[in-house]
Amino acid sequence: MARDTVDTTPIETVAGLAAVLEEGCKPKESYRIGTEHEKFGFHLSDYSPVAYDGPNGIEAVLKGMEGLLGWEPIEDNGKIIGLADTIGGGAISIEPGGQFELSGAPLETLHQTCRETNAHLAQVREIADPLGIGFLGVGMTPTWRREDMPVMPKSRYEIMTRYMPKVGTMGLDMMYRTSTIQVNLDFSSEADMVKKMRVGLALQPVATAIFANSPFTDGKVNGLKSYRAHIWTDTDRNRTGDLPFAFEDGFGFEAYVEWALDVPMYFVKRGDTYFDVTDTTFRQFMNGALEGRVPDARPTLGDWNNHLGTLFPDVRLKKYIEMRGADGGPWRRICALPAFWVGLLYDEGVLDEAWQLVRDWTQEERAALRAGVPKDALQTPFRSGTVLDIAREATALSRKGLQRRGHMSDGGLDETVHLAPIEEGLAAGMCPADVLLNRYNGSWGGDLNQIYRDYAY
Repeated sequence: MARDTVDTTPIETVAGLAAVLEEGCKPKESYRIGTEHEKFGFHLSDYSPVAYDGPNGIEAVLKGMEGLLGWEPIEDNGKIIGLADTIGGGAISIEPGGQFELSGAPLETLHQTCRETNAHLAQVREIADPLGIGFLGVGMTPTWRREDMPVMPKSRYEIMTRYMPKVGTMGLDMMYRTSTIQVNLDFSSEADMVKKMRVGLALQPVATAIFANSPFTDGKVNGLKSYRAHIWTDTDRNRTGDLPFAFEDGFGFEAYVEWALDVPMYFVKRGDTYFDVTDTTFRQFMNGALEGRVPDARPTLGDWNNHLGTLFPDVRLKKYIEMRGADGGPWRRICALPAFWVGLLYDEGVLDEAWQLVRDWTQEERAALRAGVPKDALQTPFRSGTVLDIAREATALSRKGLQRRGHMSDGGLDETVHLAPIEEGLAAGMCPADVLLNRYNGSWGGDLNQIYRDYAY
């Protein structure tokens, strides 16, 4: 999210908060695809991380992009921290360690999403190349230590940085050293949302395995395929996880609201000031706990929407659904991640088949998958087989869903073309981390700096 909202509409009831989520319901013909991806900036000269300030910093990249695109700058205490496309709906933002993020516009087809991604990467290169900056798509910084990471001048990140060590051991690594690819998708009704949330939560570890791409930490092999997914297991248990209550009878908008109400907040924004309220849940806020601590202490829709955006479950519900399980990766995988989920979730028949695939999984099995895939990815055992078996079955369903959508490219190809990187990996039984490890142990000769040469956008 590039900009924290300032909607001042007052809120008073839990039902009213559920109604806000329900406003996301839309007819199938209005479904859109919003793809987000992050990437690490590095200096081409020595592969070091890019600081915010200076003639060759993130600020310079943002200002260059502003001039190139004409998008509206987003500022925090006078510092540019992002750009907003007020016409198309996309945005550029920076994560705590300088990860450069495109939040794509809501688009109708995967072909449009891929064109958007390729255009963005070309625009970034146009600005960054003269500055001696490259960008890398992986799930975690392969060579930089936590203390090497730059800090971006964003007020909410100051609050999060102070808070993270209180609630987990790896929250700062999540903030400063990881990157992801995500997709935001629509729902037509509460029942449709419930089914998509359940399928998404159950299959999120499978997506994590398919896209696992962080086998290096601090310049060494770390023994895992997705260290990024491992980091999420001890970041902040209050606001992360696989949401077991989503599989209980009666789950719906109000049940999600009830969970969110009892998660501690990060901040309340009044004007340009961010107030640290990490000791207060949203329910306590609604009950008057911040009276006398912040100006205008009556909660607003802006406060609620900001709070929803600081919850980090594997699948996040707003007025749309966010799929959050994948590591960052090469450009073809930026298109493949939305393809996987659109194929599974946007055709009702395929969505039903996907639900049949996962509906008898127990909470213990779902939790075991989530715990196992960071280390073993596609080789994680499940029942009588492995995650690779489930991944192949789910990808076949996704292909069917994309074929049924029937959206053709200018070259006459349907959207299944965007599944190619996944299908190639599954045919070989390999995730991206397996490929990286093979190169590290083979042609790279243990020289991890080669990743910046071979994998830069």
